Amino acid sequence: MWIMGEGAHPGGDNENVTFLGKSVDFKGNIRFNGIIRVDGRLEGEIPTSGVLIVGEHAVIKGIVSVGTVMTSGKINGIVRAVEQILKPGIVIGNIRTPSISIENGSHSHGMSDMGAHKWVEDQPTSNKTIDDFTPHA
Repeated sequence: MWIMGEGAHPGGDNENVTFLGKSVDFKGNIRFNGIIRVDGRLEGEIPTSGVLIVGEHAVIKGIVSVGTVMTSGKINGIVRAVEQILKPGIVIGNIRTPSISIENGSHSHGMSDMGAHKWVEDQPTSNKTIDDFTPHA
């Protein structure tokens, strides 16, 4: 089981925890509250505000929309998360998250959107005009 600190589970002791083992091959949409750890194969959509932990032998294909995703396995699809942590894992597809941590040994192929939608052109421009075209020495 994934552990944070001294025997603590993310979200506290009363958090729902779901586990899909290595032998599980699931197709369809999976909705859950709390935490889910996937060590098998999952194809479909995962919409939740909870935590998705992708084990090193796991393979997920589809759309992942979660609060936090921690992956040591493989994800092929679109990943949207409030926080993304790539442990030595693989993500093939687009990632949309305001916060990402990529550990050494991780691989990613696709577009990464961290919410930088504002660009220089979006800044208000000054209405000042330059009328003096005379060369100055």
